[in-house]
Amino acid sequence: MDSIRRTALVTGASSGLGLTFADAFAARGYDLVLVARSADRLEQGAHRLSSRFGIDARAVPLDLAEPESWRLLADQVPTTDILVNNAGFASFGDVADTDPARLTAQIMLNCGALTALTRTYLPGMLERGHGVIVNIASTAAFQPIPTMAVYAATKAYVASFTTALWSEVKDTGVRVLGVCPGPTQTGFFTAGGDESVLTSRRSPDQVVATALAALDADRPLAIDGTLNSVTAFVARHAPAKLQTAAARFAVRPSRSS
Repeated sequence: MDSIRRTALVTGASSGLGLTFADAFAARGYDLVLVARSADRLEQGAHRLSSRFGIDARAVPLDLAEPESWRLLADQVPTTDILVNNAGFASFGDVADTDPARLTAQIMLNCGALTALTRTYLPGMLERGHGVIVNIASTAAFQPIPTMAVYAATKAYVASFTTALWSEVKDTGVRVLGVCPGPTQTGFFTAGGDESVLTSRRSPDQVVATALAALDADRPLAIDGTLNSVTAFVARHAPAKLQTAAARFAVRPSRSS
């Protein structure tokens, strides 16, 4: 009897954490649906993963900051066994000085797409009695961050939403996890417009390893790295004035830039 082929859908999968998650699930025998804006890089990643692991890997280029893309993806990919909501971005600078359209796109992608795709694929997982949803939050979820105000707020939403969802589906066979990386060596800072901040970074492989271990332990949230865990704990219990002062200091541009 042939084994059942299962699928992992990963957003923001053209590079960084998304592509590393795709590697990890391909190594476990999952077919892949890779979603991001960059068609060329998606196709390259899909071809590499398919050739290396002998799985089917499909590239679906979409801009998930656009609500219409959520419907298009649901039409093209009606079901999946694993959903990794990794797509997201930040902007650096005071709210008053930032392009309003960029702030709106940030909210639509970081919160809107994540919520819509979770709602799209969760009912099928519950009906089948198995499935995994991984939502990428951030240690930014645990304190307000001046000059990254919208990003930190969106990640606080992701952490809260995911923890509540974990409780809702507990004992159904569906596992839900929010991953909270600290600074990670990806294209995140370049895309945000400031490569000079938070230069002490962990690798995507370390973050994915943390996530997979937390999934096996059925934890609602996983903070990657001991130092990040300590920092998040302190941030959550500090007074607001101290939180914001420390956060502003941490994300200041490097003096050498």
